[in-house]
Amino acid sequence: MRMDFSRFSGVFRELRESTGKNSALLLLDLLWCGVRYNAGYMDYKIARMDRLNASQRRTVITRGISNGIVKRMNDKAYWRYFDDKCVFNETFAKWVKRGWIRADASLTAEALAVFCRGKGPLFVKPLEGSSGVGVERVEPEDFADSAAFLGRLKGKGDCIVEETVVQHEEMARLYPGSVNTVRIATLLGDKAEGIVYAFLRIGNGRVMDNIDAGGMAARVDLQTGTLNSVAADKKGREYARHPLTDTQIPGFQVPYFEEAKAMCLEAMRVVPQVRFVAWDVAITRDGPLLIEGNSFPSHAVPQFAAHYPDGIGIMPEFGRFITL
Repeated sequence: MRMDFSRFSGVFRELRESTGKNSALLLLDLLWCGVRYNAGYMDYKIARMDRLNASQRRTVITRGISNGIVKRMNDKAYWRYFDDKCVFNETFAKWVKRGWIRADASLTAEALAVFCRGKGPLFVKPLEGSSGVGVERVEPEDFADSAAFLGRLKGKGDCIVEETVVQHEEMARLYPGSVNTVRIATLLGDKAEGIVYAFLRIGNGRVMDNIDAGGMAARVDLQTGTLNSVAADKKGREYARHPLTDTQIPGFQVPYFEEAKAMCLEAMRVVPQVRFVAWDVAITRDGPLLIEGNSFPSHAVPQFAAHYPDGIGIMPEFGRFITL
C-alpha cells in the first residue's frame, strides 16, 4: 500500500526493455516473486530474477527476507548506538580514530572555531540517515568564519562535523574522489559467529562511494582480500575497469584486509544486542578505521546479479550462521 507507483512505473518500463517479456507476463512474474520470495520490484531488477530458475531465486536475499533477519537479530532498543553518528563515534571510539564535533543548539561559535582550527576539508553529516543523503564536504574557506559556519550548520538541523579520512594510496588509485570503503557484515548467529560477506564500495564521479549516490561495488574474497568480481552499480552496469581511472577491478588487493576483518570481529561484540551489522571500513596508510556501522544493513549490494554469475545468491552464506 505504501509503494511508490510512479517509481514502479519507471522500473517496470526498464524491466520490460531489459527482459523482453510482455507486460502481462512480466507483471505476473513480479507478483509471483513478491508472494513466493518476498521480492520487491527493485529486488527483481537488481538480482535479474527474470534469468533465474526457482532454485536460484530461493538463494536471493530479497527485501522481505533481509528485513526478517534484521528484525530477528537486532533489538531495536539498541539501534541508537549505530543510528546516531555521534553515539556511534563515542561507542566505537577505539576504531573511529578521527576528530568530530556534534553540531546542535548547544554548540557555540567559539567551540566550533577551536575544533576547525588548522584542519583541512571537513564532512558534515546528518546525525541520522543513510545512503549518503545530506552529506556535504566543506573546504577551509567555508568555515574560516566560524559564526557564519555555525549559522549554516544550524540551518541543516542537528548534525556531526568530522575530520576527513585520508585513504590508503592503493584505495585512491581505484578512485581518488571519495573514500572507498569496505562493507564487512558480521553476524552473531545461532549456528555460528563471524563475517558473512565483504564488498568494496567505489565512488564514481562524486565525493561518496555510496551505491545510492552513483557508486559501484565489487565482492571481496574473505580469505585473500582480493576483488573476485567485476564492480556493478544499481543500474546494472558492470565495470571490469574503473571508468574514470582505468584501474583494473577484478584482482585488486585491498590493503590491511586481515586487520579490517579483525577490527570488525572485535567491534561486533561491543553491542551484542545488535547481532547483524554491516560495518563501513576505511583503509588508511596506518590501517583500517570505522566510518559507521549499519544496524539495518542494505540488502541491495549483496544481491547484484553481476556478483553471482552462476545465479546462486548470497543466501547460503547466511545459512552458515543462522537458521533460515
